[in-house]
Amino acid sequence: MSSIEDPIDDLSVTPPKTYAAGVPAVTHALRYSLEQTSVKRTALTLLNINQAKGIDCPGCAWPEPKPGQRHMNEYCENGAKHINDEATSRRVTREFFAEHSIAELDGKSDYWLNQQGRLTEPMVKRPGATHYEPIDWDEALGLLADELKALASPDEALFYVSGRLSNEAAFLLQLFARAYGTNNLPDCSNMCHESSGSALNETLGTGKGTVSLDDIHSADLVFVVGQNPGTNHPRMLSALEETKRNGGKVVAVNTLPEAGLMRFKNPQVPRGIVGRGTAIADQFLHIRAGGDLALFQALNRLLLEAEDAAPGTVLDHEFIEAHSTGFAEFSEHVRQVTWEHVLDATGLTREEIEEVHQRVLASKNIIVCWAMGLTQHKHGVPSIREVVNFQMLRGNIGRPGAGVCPVRGHSNVQGDRTMGVWERMPQAFLDALGTEFGFTPPTKHGLDAVNGIRAMYEGQAKFFLGVAGNFVRATPDSAVTEQAMRGCRLTAHVSTKLNRSHTVCGDIALILPTLGRSDKDFQNGVEQFITVEDSMSDVHASRGKLPPASPHLLSEVAIISRLASLTLGDMPALPWKDFEADYGTIRDRISRVVPGFENFNEKVSVPGGFNLPNPARSRTFRTPSGKAVFTRNDFTMPHVPEGHLLLQTLRSHDQWNTIWYAPNDRYRGIHDARRVVMVNPADLKDLGIADRDMVDLVSIWTDGSERRAENFRVVPYPASRGSAAAYYPETNVLVPLDSVADISNCPTSKGVVVRLEPASSAG
Repeated sequence: MSSIEDPIDDLSVTPPKTYAAGVPAVTHALRYSLEQTSVKRTALTLLNINQAKGIDCPGCAWPEPKPGQRHMNEYCENGAKHINDEATSRRVTREFFAEHSIAELDGKSDYWLNQQGRLTEPMVKRPGATHYEPIDWDEALGLLADELKALASPDEALFYVSGRLSNEAAFLLQLFARAYGTNNLPDCSNMCHESSGSALNETLGTGKGTVSLDDIHSADLVFVVGQNPGTNHPRMLSALEETKRNGGKVVAVNTLPEAGLMRFKNPQVPRGIVGRGTAIADQFLHIRAGGDLALFQALNRLLLEAEDAAPGTVLDHEFIEAHSTGFAEFSEHVRQVTWEHVLDATGLTREEIEEVHQRVLASKNIIVCWAMGLTQHKHGVPSIREVVNFQMLRGNIGRPGAGVCPVRGHSNVQGDRTMGVWERMPQAFLDALGTEFGFTPPTKHGLDAVNGIRAMYEGQAKFFLGVAGNFVRATPDSAVTEQAMRGCRLTAHVSTKLNRSHTVCGDIALILPTLGRSDKDFQNGVEQFITVEDSMSDVHASRGKLPPASPHLLSEVAIISRLASLTLGDMPALPWKDFEADYGTIRDRISRVVPGFENFNEKVSVPGGFNLPNPARSRTFRTPSGKAVFTRNDFTMPHVPEGHLLLQTLRSHDQWNTIWYAPNDRYRGIHDARRVVMVNPADLKDLGIADRDMVDLVSIWTDGSERRAENFRVVPYPASRGSAAAYYPETNVLVPLDSVADISNCPTSKGVVVRLEPASSAG
């Protein structure tokens, strides 16, 4: 498959789109799918994706409507691309690895590596070798087990999980890690929604959102903050369309105008094909990067002042008095916020904010949705806490049509955390795990992704196992991350396709190919299914429909079970062979360990599955006080010196997480290039930089250090003043390992202070 060529960097720019989806989305989805595989396989995947007895889309975690209410094409453009990218007919064989050295592969782009196709058999890079070579499963897993047993301490090992992993495999991996003796379970949440979990646990006693899909449909007002549904989870636009049809309003808060939040042409209904579609956002707040905390503080102050003017008519005093604590301290603090600071931080006018305030006063039931635009800032946790303050003031927690809604990206990232993939699981979970399996789990907190990189870099961690994902490209500070990985004794990745993490090797490296979400999974002749949890705590089954990409693949459950058995032996005695043979036995154990999963096998057999209980929905708050917590959040913004901009990293429309499917960002009008930086034309004029100038992005940090990303072309774009945007993972190099959100330790990829310098090299 080495004939696949990288697209030529040949930037062209067209006006940004003013709507999302419609016929072009269908066309692009089918074109990419048919480039990857046959008409028959494309039809099989698309007719089964997100159906009650079908394949859960691996593309995002947005929930499906109830069975019977789903469209026969219950997927979006990017979901169709992703499922058929996995279902590709292309294969990576042992001959491919013989032809290409690791050094050669390391020089290829993310696109090229992904386009080679599905991995087909285990491969090993031995000490000093330049190429991967075949290895059978017994030897590969034996090698891993021997290395684990040779470590001086279990804490020298890291077990990383990406959100594609099933509940069953995630539960087994954390069980294995803890039986082995460590809580080192970093996961992809550490890089994205960790700030959400930190803020929500502190204020509401739960790390999850409090709304359902029906709540979105029935809300009077929905805020969409720091989020681009049109690219990252397009099926959300169908839900917002329903909100609008039911009379609700939408306020978009973003540094960039996003096509999907302007107008949505739903390709599943006639009006989306031949009509103008549905205007989504009733108001767009073109906010400066990082200004969201100031915006919600201003709205909260306005609500307090409105209550002062008309006592008893604005705030929900019953909720505040019966279900919350800290109101007086919060109220005193937020009243001190000045309009001067708010307008400077947000870049908005007072009139715009007061217009939103009037929308809030006119709405009983309000939902606030958010994504990376809030979480990946130094002050990400305080920003989300202020959103919770806003919702509590009028009782918009724990009632229909209202609540908080962190919108997660990976298809089962929330489920993995529910299953125990977290370096700091509560003691109650560890106690239940130990009671069920007859051992004492370690209580010392483990390492998250950032601290895991630091431990590898400093030689304190020597063994890295990544299950799904592309760790090297998902993490910050690319040079440090790569040096850290190369310093390991062993790195291993359980993967479906080739990616950059396979080229950044420890002394020994293993590629362990696994079944994809779309592949049929038979164990001892019996077909298995797995389960996932979406952003709104719905748990349901997923069943593969395609023959496996190779007869040499193992499921993730089988890989983990066999490795655990070889590593642990019978200390403690755990039924790993039973788990591999019948996934129902795993679910039986989950039902006795994880709250809400009682009678798991029975409940998940119902089409559409079941919804996990969330105490906050019934106004039961598992905080130390037993009440929801109002918080004081200091007004913070990164200092941006004159001549600098605040950069946010983001993904293009033709991209899924770290992998891009084409060098285009169709909705933003960027074509055939990725090393571009989008800057407001007025800022470019002030900086003396012209359209298409070639520049280096240089990030600056409080410790005096700098990072450089070379050779980006400037594109004038309606970014908010003082802001800029560029694609990741190309810009991960700009974010040092130490630049993290307070409390959550989430990398600050949306708040990078940069200057634009003339390019230091050509090409």
